[in-house]
Amino acid sequence: MAPWLPLLLASCLSWVARPASGSSNPPLAVNITWSSINFKTILEWQPKPVDYVYTVEIAGKRSNWKKTCIYTKGTECDVTNLVQDVNDTYTAHIFSEVATEDEIGVEELPYSNSEPFTPYKQTIIGKPGIKSFQYNTDHTKLHVVIEDPSTPYKLPSGTLKTIREIFKDDLKYTIYYWRASSTGRKQESTNTNEIEIHVDKGENYCFYAQATIPSRKELRNSQESQIVCTGHEGNSFNDYGIGMLVAIGIAAVVIILLIVALSVTLYKCRKLKNEEKAKENKSLNYI
Repeated sequence: MAPWLPLLLASCLSWVARPASGSSNPPLAVNITWSSINFKTILEWQPKPVDYVYTVEIAGKRSNWKKTCIYTKGTECDVTNLVQDVNDTYTAHIFSEVATEDEIGVEELPYSNSEPFTPYKQTIIGKPGIKSFQYNTDHTKLHVVIEDPSTPYKLPSGTLKTIREIFKDDLKYTIYYWRASSTGRKQESTNTNEIEIHVDKGENYCFYAQATIPSRKELRNSQESQIVCTGHEGNSFNDYGIGMLVAIGIAAVVIILLIVALSVTLYKCRKLKNEEKAKENKSLNYI
């Protein structure tokens, strides 16, 4: 064998293995997290791309891979519509690729894997609402109706599904309540959206609701609802909470400002009229 042949072969192999200019792989996505409230699900990651883009691909154990947020320069992606089978467990790939026409889709792209995500077990349950409440005739019981949080998913009728329509019997509510003049807190639970609590006649009460998913080991409890307080007669202004009081306050301020503005306008009009009358009288005196 000629002595120069091994050197020539090594040189050729070195040239073939050398990457083309500008074709180095961009950074991979890190800190990938699933952020989900009431089944509205956002995939988030880092870092913010510079001179490259991301593409997200998702699949469940019972579903095929689907791409979304293709060639995005952001660091989050709404994947709600790709995880509608809430009992399935999903995994995401986040591809990193250089944003040039010559390289997109040319070769196997580097990607990062997310942790598995099961919406039924991991979405955070948001604040329930207090739909209505009413005392009985002798003011010894308070009947409370709780409103389920809505989800992004729709029923065939076009209305949004509530968490009750997804969790069904695996959802219960707890009402935490206390006398307005006391700090001692009591609680009552129900498997439905209605609950009746025993109260002391003539006392004011404050309360809030919280949902629980008993089958879960983690993230069992929802966010707490707004605190609502009753009036002595029931269904008074206090029943509508802080939001209603703020609205009433704003309305009162607007009315006061309108009254002040109207008073100032009438005063100026009267003053102008008096000045004109004074001028007329002055002119008559000269005559």
